[in-house]
Amino acid sequence: MSAFVLVPGAGGSAWYWSRVVPLLQEAGHDAVAVDLPGDDESAGLPEYARLVGAAISGRTDVVLVAQSLGGFTAPMVGARPGVAEIVFVNAMIPNPGETPGAWWDNTGWEDARKSAAVAGGYSEEFDVNEYFLHDVPPEVAAEGEPHQRPEANAVFSSRCEFMEWPAVPIRVLSGEGDRFFPLGFQRRVARDRLGLDPDVLPGGHLLGLSNPAGVADYLLRR
Repeated sequence: MSAFVLVPGAGGSAWYWSRVVPLLQEAGHDAVAVDLPGDDESAGLPEYARLVGAAISGRTDVVLVAQSLGGFTAPMVGARPGVAEIVFVNAMIPNPGETPGAWWDNTGWEDARKSAAVAGGYSEEFDVNEYFLHDVPPEVAAEGEPHQRPEANAVFSSRCEFMEWPAVPIRVLSGEGDRFFPLGFQRRVARDRLGLDPDVLPGGHLLGLSNPAGVADYLLRR
């Protein structure tokens, strides 16, 4: 039995993984989504790492799964005892010492996002429905509304404190239709920072909500 510890993105709501966790459990594995204080201005990456580390503690054969902004927490806890693998899902992949606030310019995200919008025929202006919910079933999006919270500014100035990547296998999973982090952009960042090519599934940025069965099946293919 593996243990899956799943880290959400901006806002920190564990609910994001609510479609994936039951599928992993039904397959006979331990699975827990970590709720993070995304809207707390007194919290940053060190607090996120503490909470994720607490979820890892006592578990073995842990697959650490990090979505979007959660990618900045993963390397800070990836060397902890029990962690056997890291999986990034449409994630911000950091360099050592980088802040989430600097990541956008460092990776050239804005130009990549707008270029993809022009090529894809959708708006260059950010809109939640256009960029996050375009492929999420309406009933799932409605269910998630009470769980949404803004990401506080504090985390964007927090440094990702790690010296080198943990000595565990790493996989990168990208949504083919991700408009926020377009696939070509994700490929470039993953190659530059990890020397890896992403695996690709149908779905957008909120892949765990639009294609939970695909994500769960992928995580179980170890």
